[in-house]
Amino acid sequence: MLKRILFYVLPLLVLPLQASDSLSIEIVRRLDHLLGDSLLRHSQMAMCVYDISDDTLLFSHNELQLMRPASCQKVVTSVAALTLLGTDYHFSTKLYLDGTQEGTIFKGDVIVRAGFDPLLNSADLEAMISEISKRGITSIQGNLLLDMTMKDTLSRGAGWCWDDDDKLIRPLYLDGKLAFSKPFRNLLRKAEIQFKGRTLSRPLPETAELVAEHRRPIKEVMRPMMKESDNLCAEAVFYQIAALSQKPKATADDAVKLINDFIDEQGLNSKHYRIADGSGLSLYNYATPQLFLKLLRYAYANSKMRRMLFEVLPIAGIDGTLKKRMQLTPAEGNVRAKTGSVTGVSTLAGYCTTAHGHTLCFVIFNQGLVRASHGRAYQDKVLDALTSGWPVVEERTDIIEESTDTIENSTPTDEPVKTEVYNFEE
Repeated sequence: MLKRILFYVLPLLVLPLQASDSLSIEIVRRLDHLLGDSLLRHSQMAMCVYDISDDTLLFSHNELQLMRPASCQKVVTSVAALTLLGTDYHFSTKLYLDGTQEGTIFKGDVIVRAGFDPLLNSADLEAMISEISKRGITSIQGNLLLDMTMKDTLSRGAGWCWDDDDKLIRPLYLDGKLAFSKPFRNLLRKAEIQFKGRTLSRPLPETAELVAEHRRPIKEVMRPMMKESDNLCAEAVFYQIAALSQKPKATADDAVKLINDFIDEQGLNSKHYRIADGSGLSLYNYATPQLFLKLLRYAYANSKMRRMLFEVLPIAGIDGTLKKRMQLTPAEGNVRAKTGSVTGVSTLAGYCTTAHGHTLCFVIFNQGLVRASHGRAYQDKVLDALTSGWPVVEERTDIIEESTDTIENSTPTDEPVKTEVYNFEE
């Protein structure tokens, strides 16, 4: 008890004390206070907070504890992808012809090479088909070949639950649906191109000629991936990493190896973690707050990566999965972070700015939860502690005169702290 009192009070006796130093001390006190929250009597929590402005670890608790990151896994996928693929990377869907043209008739096959663009839409495909029309072709006498060799044939990630209601991992989607052949034929008809052939799954022939390519910036895919926690987009990014192996039918293991190599390059040991997928749906994912803190700091240090992440991360009280959280608090419009939730797990990782202008990155893992809402409520308390201000030191000299018990239980704001009582019998 005495050590705690001296830690919080003695700095106030040292003159002059900068207000920023005082607020940092107060933030630590607030976080320490939250370790006594009733939620933690029944569940596990791990947390790290790093002051980027001061380049110092501000707070940590169970930072080496392995936990399931849930959809915060998308942070690992994003940072690894922006590093390995580059911030200027584009998803690619290609249209080929293989055969000969005789007047307005093309005798041969039309081929679509899938590139796992999860946002490919009819307008994109129509623009590609227009390149066939520009050649004067009005009839195709052959088949539609779909080259699906961009990835393996597995349609679900390792460790996905049987009742997960998520889209299958296939490399060719159109308008968010797996149906492709019929819409493609309809667009040919709209372009006044006759086609009566079959639809077959075949690798791209070496003799095929590239007619058109649709390219989509990685940022466009990462936006729904992060803002709305879109799992299909996350797996699409994950398999772009896998494709760097230059293997036909790249696998999840190929992506995992490359991400693990990246983690090792950051001075950590990838053997201490387990990566199973790109989205966080898998119950086989295990990571620590320390890993996430390292990646968040790494990303912030790269100006291009930082700008992109700040554009795609949900903003508290504004948009994405944080739209309804932290409203009417200092965290609103301030916190940019990725949320995560699977049964029994709630996570949050990202960036915020303190009242004295310091930039922080933080990681909060809650596990063993009866309800995810309990974890979210706790995380919101943490972010309120990180972003709220308080009166300057000169106005708090009264603390010195308070009793020991008052100091231990004092609140950082003008209003008493309300410790939420969680009903575990709901």
